[in-house]
Amino acid sequence: MKVPEKENNEAIQPEEVETANINDGEQDIVDEFTEAESEVEEEADEKAEKGKESTEKAKKFGKKEKKKDPKDILIDELIDKNRRQMAEFDNFRKRTEKEKSVMYEIGAKDIIEKILPIVDNFERGFDAISDEEKSSPFTEGMEKVFKQLTKALEDAGVKTIEAVGQPFDPNFHNAVMHIEDEELGENVVTDEFQKGYIYRESVVRHSMVKVAN
Repeated sequence: MKVPEKENNEAIQPEEVETANINDGEQDIVDEFTEAESEVEEEADEKAEKGKESTEKAKKFGKKEKKKDPKDILIDELIDKNRRQMAEFDNFRKRTEKEKSVMYEIGAKDIIEKILPIVDNFERGFDAISDEEKSSPFTEGMEKVFKQLTKALEDAGVKTIEAVGQPFDPNFHNAVMHIEDEELGENVVTDEFQKGYIYRESVVRHSMVKVAN
């Protein structure tokens, strides 16, 4: 084995040769490790770049997905407009039906108010008939007409207001007289001078009454 020489022609000792060989081996390992590390970093950078490109493509694709066709936009606008018109029409229909109902009730009450005096005259006439005249054909005929009239009013929703013996209620009764009677309770209706009527839970005419205490 030829012993390498140092500069200045000095011979290298065996220990120096062994040390040089060991350092060369370690350097090879470091070089290999560095090369492998570089390859890993390059591969990681390449994957990151591909991932970035994929993300950008996905974003671009997503943006393209969100962009609607003009026809679809027009269809959506027409559908929304149609829904609004249907809602407005439904509100108009309900409002019209309510107005018709109110107008119908007002008209019906007006007619009922005009018919009630006729009913009053029938009742006054029957009260003035003597017992002998009650059995006459004329009286019986008038009673049938009167029953037919009151039946028509009942079928239309007209009802009489209870008064005598009931507690006085200003919502239904109109007190025109007042008496003191210890045998009766407070604010009790004792007499009815004119009948009151209700049409569909609405007072058409208050009862004209006399109230005790």
